[in-house]
Amino acid sequence: MNKVEEFNEYRAKMNDKIVGSNNKILKRIFNLDTNAFAEGSVDKKTKEMIGLSSSMVLRCDDCVRYHLGKCYELGVNDEQVFEIFSIANLIGGTIVIPHLRRAVEYWEYLKENGND
Repeated sequence: MNKVEEFNEYRAKMNDKIVGSNNKILKRIFNLDTNAFAEGSVDKKTKEMIGLSSSMVLRCDDCVRYHLGKCYELGVNDEQVFEIFSIANLIGGTIVIPHLRRAVEYWEYLKENGND
């Protein structure tokens, strides 16, 4: 199993457990997240790019991986992803650099192995 499959399978398994707990608040949060990234007056690709930048600023590696995968699926190219990275580092400061390194590594992995 590759790095992308492992991340996606773990995420899906744990999300199923969380939603399966039948906690009304958690289910609403998950639903809100799903709806926020749905197609609307702002297209999905733009929303994922915003999500990626925000996740980097908030320094959430899981979220960065998730949004990188979605950006890859939606056809974001290298030039665009590095602009996203630059905005995130400008806003978040140098503390974001370690997350930038891991994001670049995961982006390269996605390009080499696909987003299975």
